[in-house]
Amino acid sequence: MRTFLAICMLALCLPALADQRLFYQPLNRDADVSPAQWQQLWRATAAQGGKTLIVQWSAYGDSDFGGAQGWLANSLREARAQGLELVLGLYMDPAYYKRIEELDGDGLSSYWKAQLARSLSQYQQLRKDWNIEVEGWYLPMELDDLHFRDVARREALYSQLQAFNRQLDKPLHISAFSAGKLAPRVNAAWLDQLAGLGLTVWWQDGAGTGRLPAMVRQRYEQALPCRVGVVREAFRQVSGSGEAFRAQGTEPRLTGGCHCEAVFALRYRPWARGILSQN
Repeated sequence: MRTFLAICMLALCLPALADQRLFYQPLNRDADVSPAQWQQLWRATAAQGGKTLIVQWSAYGDSDFGGAQGWLANSLREARAQGLELVLGLYMDPAYYKRIEELDGDGLSSYWKAQLARSLSQYQQLRKDWNIEVEGWYLPMELDDLHFRDVARREALYSQLQAFNRQLDKPLHISAFSAGKLAPRVNAAWLDQLAGLGLTVWWQDGAGTGRLPAMVRQRYEQALPCRVGVVREAFRQVSGSGEAFRAQGTEPRLTGGCHCEAVFALRYRPWARGILSQN
């Protein structure tokens, strides 16, 4: 039943209203936001058409943002009170991108297995202690066609995600981006295969980082099946190579086509300015 519902959610998805689905990336500095400001932020999000908040993670390395009674959990309870549905992220290793760069073959598979175990432990803790109603779970480890261009790696990942998904009580969300290493149709087939597991799969449009030319990004998007959602990046990266990430907010390019659309990220939306710092 969960698999059927997850597939139908994308297949029957209505054209997105502005900011109907928004990603929120918790950062430790957000602990300074007051309860009144959180209430203001979530109320404004709902007023802007927000329906679902996809929280990128609930634990980042050693930080759990205060745990079940911490600032993140309490702010999400307020988001629910303002009518927002939640897709709650699990565990994220701060060294994830460095580690997948270093590892290959069995090493990458073993690392992924260990990270899924951490996320499963976080999932169990969230269900036991946080007492927050959610519509789904988000796995923060993003996929790309550089580190998973090898067929054997994609097959190993498929088996791992299949086993992980079976242990959850709500649909699992995961996202991917394109580095131009797989042909658009091959990339689309891979993401479609993952969606076939009952996962809610999101493809990031790459407009904010601009690592691929616009026409190349368009070809990747056009190849996607309708049941793969598209994340519209509402920022423009202004930091250079080797610098700490910095970005400025922009308007997302929502198309209202057959794909579900989500916006990344809340931090860059106009009504969040003065509450959530951008950089």
